[in-house]
Order: sequence, then structure tokens, then C-alpha cells
Amino acid sequence: MPVRIDPHADILIAVDVQIDFCPGGALAVPRGDEVVPVINRLAERFDHVVLTQDWHPPGHSSFASSHPGRAPYETIELSYGRQTLWPDHCVQGAPGADFHPELAATKAELVLRKGFHKAIDSYSAFFENDRNTATGLAGYLRERGFTRIFLAGLAFDYCVLWSAEDAWRLGFQTVVIDDACRALDIHGSEAEARRRLAQASIEVLAATELEPA
Repeated sequence: MPVRIDPHADILIAVDVQIDFCPGGALAVPRGDEVVPVINRLAERFDHVVLTQDWHPPGHSSFASSHPGRAPYETIELSYGRQTLWPDHCVQGAPGADFHPELAATKAELVLRKGFHKAIDSYSAFFENDRNTATGLAGYLRERGFTRIFLAGLAFDYCVLWSAEDAWRLGFQTVVIDDACRALDIHGSEAEARRRLAQASIEVLAATELEPA
């Protein structure tokens, strides 16, 4: 059954559609660039759009290069728990941190930068990975009166997943737009993400199932 977009209560959040997460980037999500035209079409249907932007300082603690002898995709223990180590990516001011050049970013009412705390990684749009340091997005959405969040972007099994779980936990109705996301799929992480979304009863829909107001 089609879902009708409410122009007052609904908002589209496009997560980390940045050069480094697209083919040829430092931490490329397979076929990540394919989300761009889907998100652009979605943005035309929503009155309200937010973009998130991974924004790491040089030498960030999540970079394998910050831990001598460690390689990307290994895991280590940091003060807040287990952390996957990544290639250097989305470094503040570097070209790879820019949005994909074809992303229609003009309509965005807010660009939320995350991951700028050097000692804490950040997947979710709502909290850093210590699960305590808030980004302020929840307060912004509540003050604006939004109650339902539609999520798209990169990567489905990390930043989109964690954002969806936090949005749901914070009391927002939450929908993930499946064909507007792509997954890294490291060691079965895409299937695990789908299991977690289903466990939380978070809707996963196709863009074609959404109707404009």
C-alpha cells in the first residue's frame, strides 16, 4: 500500500552521499553513486530535506593509519567499545569529503556534520559511537515538529542502519528507503542490518511506494 508523504510531519534525511563513499573514493560503497538520482527524485517529493556529512579531522581514531601495525577493516577496542578501522576518508576540507557532485543539495535545510570528534567515530546521524554524545539532530527535528523520518544514503549497513535504530529509539516513526541506499556488506553486514531493522519493526520501503502529498 503506498505511503503518502505528509509535508508537515515528514522529512527526508540523506546520509553521507559523499565522494569518498562512491566508486573511486577512499571508502567506496559498491555502486554507491547509484543512490544519487534516486535521492534527487525523492528530494523533489519532500518539502523538507536534511543532509549528513562525515567530517573527520586528520588522524581520526577510526583510521587504520592512526594505529601502527593495523590494517583497514580490522577491529580494535577503543574507550567506547569495538571499532572497525577504516581507510582515511572524508577528511575535513579534502575533496573526498564533498558531496557527490550530482547530488541536488540546494534544497537541504540543514547539513549536519558528524565524526569531527577525533577520539570517537560516528555512524548515526543522532549519536557518536560512544552512544552518549548527541549530534543535536533529534532536538532540531523535534523543535521543527517532524515526527516521521525517511532515511536514504550510504552505507545501508552502517550509517543508515545506526541512524534508523536511533531515530526509532528516540520515538520517531522511521522508514528506510531501500533502493536509495547501498551497502558495504562486510562479512555479511547487509543481511545483519536487515535482520536488525526487522527486529525493530522499522519499515523498509522502495521509493516507488511513496506518494507525494
